[in-house]
Amino acid sequence: MIEMKVAGIALDAITRSPIILLKDASERRALLIYIALEQARAIIGPLENQKPPRPLTHDLMMNSLGEWNINIEKIIIHSLERDTFYASVILQQGEFRKEIDSRPSDAIALALRANASIWVMEEVIANASIPIDRDADEAEQEAFREFISNLCPEDLIRYFGTSENS
Repeated sequence: MIEMKVAGIALDAITRSPIILLKDASERRALLIYIALEQARAIIGPLENQKPPRPLTHDLMMNSLGEWNINIEKIIIHSLERDTFYASVILQQGEFRKEIDSRPSDAIALALRANASIWVMEEVIANASIPIDRDADEAEQEAFREFISNLCPEDLIRYFGTSENS
């Protein structure tokens, strides 16, 4: 899993639909998740440290969890099927942990309110992320190509040793 942070909310230039922008810690990969306007509002509030005059749905959920001493440990965006992302909220109460199915937008809205980490499975990143820093990606690929081109069988034997039990 790769930890990601909410970089912000953007609008699609063509559809004018809100998009959650998640970035990895190295800011080399980004994940874009299209959401509805109401979901965008639920995420923008905590991003901009805005407190509504009355609790909204996600605030109500956080207040309820707090009353029962249940914490949001983290959220996980675990799969992508037919252009739909799937997520889970990991709840914790003492030694008890429970995984709850969630839309990514709701999970992110809760994570922001709880200061919980946001994780994305590697296969989701591989299938749906976009590169942000192409130069760093190309430099890493070139370094790997150079490493492979200079590798010889003796290096592998030295590193892994010989198997006497084979």
